[in-house]
Amino acid sequence: MREVRLRFSKEGRLKYISHLDINRAMARAFNRAGIPLWYTEGFNPHAYMSFSLPLSLGVESLCESVDIRVIGEISNKEIKKRMNDALPADLRIIDVYDDFRDCSEIAYSDYVYKFQFNDNETALEKIKEVLESEEILALKKGKQGRKRVLKETDIKKFIDRFSVSIRDDIIVLNVRLMAGTEKNLNPSLLFDTIIRLIDMDYEWKSISRMNLLDKNYKEFR
Repeated sequence: MREVRLRFSKEGRLKYISHLDINRAMARAFNRAGIPLWYTEGFNPHAYMSFSLPLSLGVESLCESVDIRVIGEISNKEIKKRMNDALPADLRIIDVYDDFRDCSEIAYSDYVYKFQFNDNETALEKIKEVLESEEILALKKGKQGRKRVLKETDIKKFIDRFSVSIRDDIIVLNVRLMAGTEKNLNPSLLFDTIIRLIDMDYEWKSISRMNLLDKNYKEFR
């Protein structure tokens, strides 16, 4: 038995399916592809699969990963080929490798946001103003006794760096967010907060996770 990591992309229509659905899609694909997986023992045996960092609904990604344990003789190249033959078009295996790092080492995520406004120039200045401010107050769901309420929380400290510009009539925001086990920021919460604070009508294009990094800004693999 050996443990391998599959790095995969999730794009297009599949950005709208949940992490649980991705888990199920992968399990079915492993079965269809005939990958000799190692199964847990006990009353309810199941294939070992461990995902690196669950992705928010509606977000695309080029850097997802799932760890599996395989038995028998099968090469990483063959695993990649069989899986891509079994998976839907918007879910692709990019790489398969043996030597990989523990998920606890993930500290940051790089994202690209794309949106459009009737007045991109004004929107650009307002977005910069929000991101450059000393605090950015987001509204997060919480509890007050038995009641569910919206609480203000400062998310500025979770933004490591950013750049924003207009390209081909689209506003493009590149941002690095904290993504560790203790400190992390949901990219959708940042998006919702920006839109609420600038108070302008917009057309949403996409949010994509481009890379995962460790605390030293080295690529996580």
